[in-house]
Amino acid sequence: MRIGYYPGCSLKSSAREYEESVRALCAALDLELVEIPDWNCCGASSAHVMSADLALGLRTRNLAQAEAAGLDEVLTPCAACFSHLAEARMELADNPNKRQEVADFIGLPYSGRVRVLNVLAVLDRYRDRIAAKVKNPFRYKVACYYGCLLVRPPEVVQFDRPENPQSMDRLLEAVGAKPIPWACKTECCGASFSVTRTDVVANLSGRIVADAVKRNAAAIVVACPMCQSNLDLRRPEINQQLEQEHGIPVLYITQALGLALGIDPQQLGLQRHLVPVELPEPEPEVVTADDDDDDD
Repeated sequence: MRIGYYPGCSLKSSAREYEESVRALCAALDLELVEIPDWNCCGASSAHVMSADLALGLRTRNLAQAEAAGLDEVLTPCAACFSHLAEARMELADNPNKRQEVADFIGLPYSGRVRVLNVLAVLDRYRDRIAAKVKNPFRYKVACYYGCLLVRPPEVVQFDRPENPQSMDRLLEAVGAKPIPWACKTECCGASFSVTRTDVVANLSGRIVADAVKRNAAAIVVACPMCQSNLDLRRPEINQQLEQEHGIPVLYITQALGLALGIDPQQLGLQRHLVPVELPEPEPEVVTADDDDDDD
């Protein structure tokens, strides 16, 4: 199956390992990614401060390029990019005059036909296929961390439950993991304060790390390059804030699933993490009474 693909800036730079794992996992699932021709930055967290029209134009241009390439859906692994493209699509959906105004601004026709999907929505479609391809069950307790932008605002993203999402949990359960119940599923990690206010990031991300460790998670699993950066890159500041060393690794959902499918860790970019991905021995497989009966 073919699907449009918008990597955004992060996956081509600071989150290179995310793209490596996305591509490796999709190849294992026979999902062909068609990168949007001549895509541009979605405006990240700064364009709207400069100009609302510029921000909308940047986002819409990517969707228009996808339409021109004959794509119906676009996989957008970065949670921020997903949110921004979905927001643009929604803003223009019922406003033909504004849609034409933006089309004139970007110099491309735009109808609003292309759907924007995040990585969890796409992978959830293939959950049965993923489960069937498991070679190394991922038998660990994991903290599924969705962050802010995958599930909020709900009227824009129209995905999962905004307070207690389940899609990542289902995917990890399908490969043998045990998602923990915890308080920080959708808490903010500090977002783009990572450069300007590391103290804020250390405080907010520290709460997330501390809660995952308290509940005996072997890893935190994310689907956002900014969340991964704050929880991984800023671990020295987090440990200082917590006054304790915490070495819990932070994996992308595509890396965790890729490991379960037997994909080489180097292909998944695990060597690029700053906090070493050192997982304990997997928890033993639980044999139920029904399983025993089947053997009789």
